[in-house]
Amino acid sequence: MLYYAVKKFFYGLAVLSGVVVVVFVLFNILPGDPARMTMGQRSDVSSLEAVRKEFGLDKSKPVQFLLYLKDLSPVSLHENTQENQEKYHYAKLFAIGGDVLVLKWPYLRRSYQTKRDVTLILSETVPNTFILALTAMIFATVIGVFLGVISAVHKDTWIDKTANSFAILGISAPSFFAGIIIAWLFGFVLSDYTGLNMSGSLYSYDPFKGEIMTWKNLWLPMVTLGLRPLAIIVQLTRSAMLDVLAQDYIRTARAKGLGRNAIIYKHALKNALNPVITAISGWFASLLAGSFFVEYIFGYNGLGRATVNALEMSDFPVVMGSILFIAFVFVIVNILVDILYALVDPRVKLA
Repeated sequence: MLYYAVKKFFYGLAVLSGVVVVVFVLFNILPGDPARMTMGQRSDVSSLEAVRKEFGLDKSKPVQFLLYLKDLSPVSLHENTQENQEKYHYAKLFAIGGDVLVLKWPYLRRSYQTKRDVTLILSETVPNTFILALTAMIFATVIGVFLGVISAVHKDTWIDKTANSFAILGISAPSFFAGIIIAWLFGFVLSDYTGLNMSGSLYSYDPFKGEIMTWKNLWLPMVTLGLRPLAIIVQLTRSAMLDVLAQDYIRTARAKGLGRNAIIYKHALKNALNPVITAISGWFASLLAGSFFVEYIFGYNGLGRATVNALEMSDFPVVMGSILFIAFVFVIVNILVDILYALVDPRVKLA
């Protein structure tokens, strides 16, 4: 299993390399001058040239790409200067001529707009997005599995048809459209009854208490983000449960006199969860990327909102850092899912 995880991790590094190439090329063919976006439209030529030199924008595109790969690489060759030590926070391996080979964390550079390290920006926004994605996935999983089981057990009844209609509606409605409707309905029209706001972040500032958690601002974006995976989980659970309930060992369990709940939840549901686990894992990683528009609609301060704002301002380091982080999450989640899949189903062998 360890060999499999290491092999998949190196495959993941290849995927991340491809992501870097694609995003770098796409970002450099987009219109807009990052230096002018940073300094403003009325900035003078000398100021623009100073900014371009500071961020390496005065060099050719291939050189910019190689320098960025050097910053991302955990092993690099640098001049052993105080500036580089503060910039990269590296551990020396050995000297090569006047330079030194170092082991370091990937350097995601600084924002063009705020001049802050991208790593610091991610550390402030990722926890909010992670909480949003995790709660949305828990909401989708619990409700989706419950509705899927109920739908399968009551096949072809009004309960089954209602659950299927709900699933179709959830799949059909795009997140940005569902977000607008949910925000307007529950955050405006019914706000006197729900007590919820149309927009707001997880943390808010109180002049007397300082920064406090405002959990009610999490409900609407959580439901919006969880609708599509919930609909998928309902259909997957229903389909898997119907297949399992038709198996011979289930009929044998009924013949032995086992109770209905024991058959459904102890025997059938466990064996029906394999496709659901795969869907949950894939959707959890997708929710981190899918939260972009949801966070923007609800004014939720997370990774998605920060990335959209950075994209509007041509802030390449922030956009690239966000995309690389999400791609890294996809790689790690896929590895964990394969391992979990093998633990749940002994028939699955990792090669």
